[in-house]
Amino acid sequence: MATFSVLSTFAAAAITLQLLLVPASASPHMKYIDAICDRSHDQDYCNPLAEAVMALTIAHAEKTAAFVAETGKTDQTFTEYHKAYLAVVADLKSANLKLKQSPDTAHYDVRSSTDQMKRVEGLVASKNDQASTTLKEMTVQMEKLLDLAASAADAVDDDDENIHRRV
Repeated sequence: MATFSVLSTFAAAAITLQLLLVPASASPHMKYIDAICDRSHDQDYCNPLAEAVMALTIAHAEKTAAFVAETGKTDQTFTEYHKAYLAVVADLKSANLKLKQSPDTAHYDVRSSTDQMKRVEGLVASKNDQASTTLKEMTVQMEKLLDLAASAADAVDDDDENIHRRV
């Protein structure tokens, strides 16, 4: 029975993520995640949802890091992008570990990854080859996932010090 509950939670999270990943402006995800958590009548429900968001975000960062590493074998400029993505993976894994005990710290770890993505964007902006174009698209998706992951970490936080991000 517990396995079914966990699977249904992750299925619900996956469906929710599909709805939330529609391109949008500056952090609208928080209101949707808060709405899900508020309606659950059980704040513990937010933890698996936030963990699912983190897992999806980590998977995308790892996939992109692998792509960048492979491309770096033939294009040395991708070495810097690879370092940035490895830093993002490390930050996200750290955030995932801290999610339950220190959601504020988890939120900070996710947000610090945004700086790495801005760095990659700046470095790759003027390049027009196929690999760079693919990396640009992956980075845009990464930024959306980072925003969603930061919002999920904030939703797990049971204090209201971050209420300004939720408005």
